[in-house]
Amino acid sequence: MKKIKLDIVGLSYSQTQSGAYALVLGEVNGRRRLPIIIGGSEAQAIAVEIEKMTPTRPLTHDLFKSFALSFHINVQEVIIYNLVDGIFYAKLICSDGEHLHEIDARTSDAVALAVRFECPIHTYEFILATAGIMIEGNDFVFLENIDPNTAEDKPEATPQGYSSFSVEELKEKLQQALLEEAYEKAVKIRDELSKRKSS
Repeated sequence: MKKIKLDIVGLSYSQTQSGAYALVLGEVNGRRRLPIIIGGSEAQAIAVEIEKMTPTRPLTHDLFKSFALSFHINVQEVIIYNLVDGIFYAKLICSDGEHLHEIDARTSDAVALAVRFECPIHTYEFILATAGIMIEGNDFVFLENIDPNTAEDKPEATPQGYSSFSVEELKEKLQQALLEEAYEKAVKIRDELSKRKSS
C-alpha cells in the first residue's frame, strides 16, 4: 500500500470542548488535510517541540526520546495506519541499527515523538479518502462536492449530534466550520457524513 507523507500544518484550541485541541496534518504536495482531535497535554508536547521551547524538566515525550537514544534506538517513521469508529491508529517504526520494530501508539503521542526524532509522518490513501478534508483555493471543502442549495434556518446541532441535518446541510456546515477554524466541530460533522456514507 502506497504511503502518503504528512506535515503538521496547524494546532488550534477547541472552541467547544474544554481542554481539547485540533491537530491538522496536511498532505505534502497536496491539498488534503487530516484533522485529529487530541488532548491538551499532547497538544502541549507537540507545540513545545515545534516552537523549540525548553521546559525546566523533561516532558514525558522528551524522557522517551532520551531513554530510547540511551539504548541506541531511533524512531525512523510514524505511520497512521488505520481509522476505526473515528479513532486513528498509529505506530512507531523503530530501529536499533540492526532490526526494525513496530510499536503501537496513540496518534497524538506518535506525532509528539515524530517532531522530537525529526522523522516523517505517513498515512495511507484510504484514511485520507475517508477522513480527509480538501482545500479548494483558499477555502476548505469536504472531499465530495457541496450542494449550495442548503437551508439556513435549521437550528444548530443538538447535543445528540447532527442526525437531523441532511447530507447537503452537513456539507455546508462542514465548510463553514473549517472556514472558522472550528476543527473539532468539523471532525464531528465529518464523522456523521462518514457514518451515513457507510450505511
